[in-house]
Amino acid sequence: MSDQLGGFAGKAERWSETAYASPDAYLSHRAALVASLGVELVAGDEVLDLACGDAALGSFLVARGFAYRGVDAEPAMVAAARRRLGPKAVVEVGELDAYVPPAPVAATTVFRAIYYAKDRPAFFSRVRTFTQRKLVFDLNPRRYRVDGVVAELEAAGFSRVVLRPFLVPQTRRVPIAALGLVRVLERTPPARLALRLRFTYLVAAVVE
Repeated sequence: MSDQLGGFAGKAERWSETAYASPDAYLSHRAALVASLGVELVAGDEVLDLACGDAALGSFLVARGFAYRGVDAEPAMVAAARRRLGPKAVVEVGELDAYVPPAPVAATTVFRAIYYAKDRPAFFSRVRTFTQRKLVFDLNPRRYRVDGVVAELEAAGFSRVVLRPFLVPQTRRVPIAALGLVRVLERTPPARLALRLRFTYLVAAVVE
């Protein structure tokens, strides 16, 4: 994975502020779904964020009362994440395909990076060994067969898989005030039709 990340070191500073047109809207909505999709997390639960980048999502998860552990293979991203979160979280260098936390976590997340896994079924199986409640990640249905990924999750030992369209665009501005409407639209049938053209699913693979 390290070779694939070659260009990220120079982009670490203000990564999320430049990667998202509306970072607060995008990341706060993502954090809300990490908390609620599939099974509810409660304050004090630990979230392990693999391929965390500069841990901008971590700010929103910490604000919800979760313990946050960020992991990224790029040391410059880890340094940026530590500057962002300070003593409020743990952030460390680690490889997506090898990292194991020191103790089981309530939830594991991996965003914009599932395609870096060298062996996706093996990745799901390893994550299942230390994830107590759910794994949450984003999935582009135009790039991957959704039913195939669901089958891999079930084979890894996850008992239930929930998919939710995520309709906050990455490169177009969305005001925070519009998130209520977005949440309503994501639950309607047209939302899944929109995924034929753009947007992604958020996937929660639940342990029960």
